[in-house]
Amino acid sequence: MKAVVQRAVDASVTVEEETVGSIERGLVILLGVTHEDTEEDARYLADKIPHLRIFEDENGKMNHSLKDVEGQMLSISQFTLYGDTRKGRRPNFMGAARPDAAVQLYESFNKMVMDQGVHVETGSFGAMMNVQLTNEGPVTLILDSKER
Repeated sequence: MKAVVQRAVDASVTVEEETVGSIERGLVILLGVTHEDTEEDARYLADKIPHLRIFEDENGKMNHSLKDVEGQMLSISQFTLYGDTRKGRRPNFMGAARPDAAVQLYESFNKMVMDQGVHVETGSFGAMMNVQLTNEGPVTLILDSKER
């Protein structure tokens, strides 16, 4: 699984002009699933992301985690993270998991994070979504469960 993690002042996601998820201070997660991913990959990212020390302390150092600052998470499914652009000009998305498998792991990831006491909002899996965020810093990280 791949996750793009963005520290945000606020964020929201809309589907057909209706807001389906929004957060205040916290993290926006764009989460992609590939064919080989399992519950173990979802667990790895769910355990890692809420504890990343990417929020500033009173001295301006990144020493606090999402849990430390009692932040929220906006989780968005993002199959295009597995787009292959090595050939031609149109991305190939064969690396992305089929929707039936991907939705299960996406939902498992979200539940695992919620089980840690983090408030999680989500987009609508498979829908055309518009995501707005104010990236704080900016701070953006890319995590891959296969690169441990």
